[in-house]
Amino acid sequence: MDKFVYFPIWDFFKWICPIQTIKYNKFDNINYFIRVLFSGVEIGVLFSGVEMKIIKGGITFPKGFYAIGEKAGIKLRKKDLCVIYSKQEAIAAGCFTSNQVKAAPVIVSKEKLENGIAQAIVVNSGCANACTGKKGLKDSKKTVEIAAKELNLNEKNVLVASTGLIGSFLPMDKIKKALFGIKQKLGKGHFYSHSAAEAIMTTDAMEKEIAVKVNGISFGAMAKGAGMINPNMATMLCFISTDAIVSKKTCKKVLKEVVEKSFNMISVDGDMSTNDSVFLLANGASGKKISEKKLKQALELICLDMAKKIVSDGEGATKVIEAKVVNASSDKSAKVLALAIVNSPLVKTAVFGEDVNWGRVMATIGSTGNKFNSEKVDVFFGNIKVVGKGIEVKFDNEKLKKILTGNNVPITVKINNGKKQATAWGCDLTYKYVGINSAYHT
Repeated sequence: MDKFVYFPIWDFFKWICPIQTIKYNKFDNINYFIRVLFSGVEIGVLFSGVEMKIIKGGITFPKGFYAIGEKAGIKLRKKDLCVIYSKQEAIAAGCFTSNQVKAAPVIVSKEKLENGIAQAIVVNSGCANACTGKKGLKDSKKTVEIAAKELNLNEKNVLVASTGLIGSFLPMDKIKKALFGIKQKLGKGHFYSHSAAEAIMTTDAMEKEIAVKVNGISFGAMAKGAGMINPNMATMLCFISTDAIVSKKTCKKVLKEVVEKSFNMISVDGDMSTNDSVFLLANGASGKKISEKKLKQALELICLDMAKKIVSDGEGATKVIEAKVVNASSDKSAKVLALAIVNSPLVKTAVFGEDVNWGRVMATIGSTGNKFNSEKVDVFFGNIKVVGKGIEVKFDNEKLKKILTGNNVPITVKINNGKKQATAWGCDLTYKYVGINSAYHT
């Protein structure tokens, strides 16, 4: 199986049927699922038969986690500040932007995570607090101080994250006011999870949440991201909670591995953010240990779901591009080639125009510096072969048109000089994207 079957009304059915049982498996490193609506079952390709349940919920689903989203006044009308809180100390890990220009909250949280423990995260939207110098650092630390006092926590256990306009300063008076009495406002359940997910949005068109149950252990997550999306990682924030018992070493190791195959394999516009952050908090409240293997499988499901939602919500996007490179000489080569395809403005605009411009795919992979024989390359749009051994082959235009007019456009490139593969996800580049970003400052 090498196709992802997606039903647009899946999310509607998820809301009607709160619990969906899935068999999460994989074959040849392919992370795809067939979503069968009417039976409520997601079936993967046979691997290990680990049963998971996707449940209506989000960040507060695991035991001991609480949250709230508030209107602090950073943005004009919408929620713009949230707090995620664990009733007990949690093992914590994080992955951050590789951009040399790092926002103040990234610097502060990265430093705090050195001890591998956290109990709360304060997130604001509308202001990135990036390129704000010493004042920006001071403001992030002050946010930690205020939150720690309100939550009755040690400052070293409070993390911060920000997203929004670069270069503007946090309105600390508004943040202090919003955090006053915040502990009494925290809660569990969909209302609280959803309000927190709303509060971290910027140009997002939809909230991004998921809740998963695995052998009596719960996971919850929320994310934001729609633009400035490019490895490593994207203008994206993702927060994952679990009540599993996990060691610091395992938490850090598995998160890094999963991020590499999910958030680091997506692109909307090729621009790397200053604020990218992914946090994982495991408070052990379930009293159950989870193996490294099962933790990785759960996080893969969650992070791939969040990553694909980010891409599908790309600013102005109308189509998702799924670029799969197979039979490459190395993992690195496959990854570079797949990312090159979803990053190419020419490929992205061709997909938007529903144009079978396979030449742009060939030109893009050829410009990466990876060595391969172009006369061995095959290219497919969906399951239709358009290039064989480096030259165009005959294909059915009507069948191909159905693929290109769909919401999901799969592009597969067979390099045919090895056995390695990688998949990247991106979206088309549209007029609306230009409109959104040309007016973003105002």
